[in-house]
Amino acid sequence: MERGTAGPGSDIIRSTANPLLKRARKLRQRKHRDGTGTFLAEGVQPVWQALEQRAPVEVILLSEDLLSSEAALEIVREHERRGVTVARLSGGAFATIAQREHPSGLAAIVGMDRLALDDLEVKETSLFVALHGVSNPGNLGAIVRTVDAVSGAGILLIGDTTDPWHPSAVKASMGTLFGVPVCRTSSEATLKWRERHRMQLITTSAAGEDSYVSAGYLLPAIALFGSEGEGLPDQLEQAGDLSVRIPMSGAASSLNLAVSAGVLLYEIKRVVGDA
Repeated sequence: MERGTAGPGSDIIRSTANPLLKRARKLRQRKHRDGTGTFLAEGVQPVWQALEQRAPVEVILLSEDLLSSEAALEIVREHERRGVTVARLSGGAFATIAQREHPSGLAAIVGMDRLALDDLEVKETSLFVALHGVSNPGNLGAIVRTVDAVSGAGILLIGDTTDPWHPSAVKASMGTLFGVPVCRTSSEATLKWRERHRMQLITTSAAGEDSYVSAGYLLPAIALFGSEGEGLPDQLEQAGDLSVRIPMSGAASSLNLAVSAGVLLYEIKRVVGDA
């Protein structure tokens, strides 16, 4: 098939009033994501990861006017042959659903994988990350990417932590969201689950008792982070087995949350001999 032609049984969508495009645009809002159990993944890497990880892709949105990667185009065609629905859009139509300054021409509507704590597998070598009250979706997406990089077991979102399917979180995760288990839960449920599985709880704060390079890490474990502004509530801070800090020698009082998570996770993996 030549580039820019419609696929099997598929016309090119040009109208911005098309119902599929209206649906995709509504997914910018959390209430529509939560209400439908779906979200929009935009970009070559996120869509490729969704397909690679066999996420529940409802429809791929493709503009051959914009997509420059022949490899990505062939991946889309291969999955179309396997039965995945592909909607072809004009460049102008695709631009109305894109949130990037330079749209890639590839997106997908994907079903959410809503997990409970008991769906998460805990092994002797498991390292989880828990986030409490984190509001920045870009930070969340970057942390997902780091958890994937260190072969972390999953992420727990406690309290009013931001939406992992927010467009900025999906973008920052570079598609790793599809391979990292994510569970929304409460402080109480997290502590009970941790006790049941006998996991070390590592809390983090600027006033932590131990430097992150001298703490005695043991697996399985949960590394717990609070928001940059508020930190951790007392209930969670006091429940920790280890309280660690990352020393600061410059003018700044703290690191960006995603950077802090990366520093600590790699140190934990180094100490336990699995980096």
